Amino acid sequence: MGTEKTIHLIITRQKDAQSAPYTEEFMVPYRSNMNIISSLMEIQKNPVNAKGEKTTPVIWESVCLEEVCGACSMVINGKPRQACSSLIDQLDQPIHIAPLATFPVMRDLMIDRSWMFNALKKVKAWIPIDGTHDLGPGPRMPEKTRQWAYELSKCMTCGCCLEACPNVNEKSNFIGPAPLSQVRLFNAHPTGAMHKEERLLAIMGEGGLTSCGNSQNCVEVCPKGIPLTTSIADLNRQTTIQSLKNFFG
Repeated sequence: MGTEKTIHLIITRQKDAQSAPYTEEFMVPYRSNMNIISSLMEIQKNPVNAKGEKTTPVIWESVCLEEVCGACSMVINGKPRQACSSLIDQLDQPIHIAPLATFPVMRDLMIDRSWMFNALKKVKAWIPIDGTHDLGPGPRMPEKTRQWAYELSKCMTCGCCLEACPNVNEKSNFIGPAPLSQVRLFNAHPTGAMHKEERLLAIMGEGGLTSCGNSQNCVEVCPKGIPLTTSIADLNRQTTIQSLKNFFG
């Protein structure tokens, strides 16, 4: 590369789900306004490591490239974040890149986020509308509610909050901040409120709300700035009321 400016990457890699992780260093050509994705694409075009050895291209996952899909979550310089919005000029070099440790690694930087989606199924994070298409418009959501609910709807299930949460680990079955916040979102919806009790009962069980240690790491790393701890605090109130209803029949 001569005197050309380069980017120094140290990437944690893994051949498959059963293999042990290892690190490999790369030097890729620098261009202004590059992000992590574009630097990985340079390796893909020319898979040669810093020692000059031919290697395999680094595998990662990305879809939208505009911080909407949540697929390109990685640990970059020790912080879980989106690779598409992580600009090279804003990162200290060498840049350390690793897959999220909370999820099973499939290969290199690609992870399996299935259990997070299963947690959303557990808490029924959707609005059931089957059989209602011919009933006309549903009830309107008050504007004040809509404003904060919109902030919660920005969640892209990227998994960054679960990676940062100390209570999400191999010794715990805590579902994590993102699914909890979605319970608050769908309970606030006029139609979704019809299934409010089911969602609350789901998070009142094992691995639910009481497993949160309120470390607030989730708020620090959320790419969308979602007020996750505010949602958790509100759910504490909702589940307390639900507990009283259950007790008194």
